[in-house]
Amino acid sequence: VVNGLAWTPVGGETMPVEVAILDGTGKIELTGSLGEVMKESARTAISYVRSRAEEWNIDKDFYKTKDIHIHIPEGAVPKDGPSAGVTIATAILSALTGIPVRHEVAMTGEISLRGRVMPIGGLKEKSMAAYINQMKTVIIPKSNEPDLQEIDQVVRENLEWVTADHLDTVIRTALVRMPESSK
Repeated sequence: VVNGLAWTPVGGETMPVEVAILDGTGKIELTGSLGEVMKESARTAISYVRSRAEEWNIDKDFYKTKDIHIHIPEGAVPKDGPSAGVTIATAILSALTGIPVRHEVAMTGEISLRGRVMPIGGLKEKSMAAYINQMKTVIIPKSNEPDLQEIDQVVRENLEWVTADHLDTVIRTALVRMPESSK
């Protein structure tokens, strides 16, 4: 389970992303009332993890032999937007490697097929949600760094901020250790 951050019309909220890896035939199950853009983010995250599977010592055929179930709870609440990409990718990597995620870390950011972390909106609201939910570290896209000036001073001072321009930074921060390299 990875703590994502979401913007809503009434403010920010934490958005846990759960991933289960099951023996199967390569099906991808997406549940939790997800919109099309969020489903695209999930597929992008899977493709990125596939592209680095060998490097992270993950079976390179996992996408053929395992079913991946991505669930974002509170299914009655519709969820959409690209900013959960880094959260979904981190959850998939954690599930495939068995490496736990730090529970005091929250994150937001769109992911590209090459692992770039791209900007998001609603940082002020998302950071407030992280603060209220007692997160210690918040990972944000590097290109959103100037937006930190808009964050309430108490929130800004009580959270550790990690800016990321690539998923490698997210993984180093969020997982309790880096995946073993097969190289």
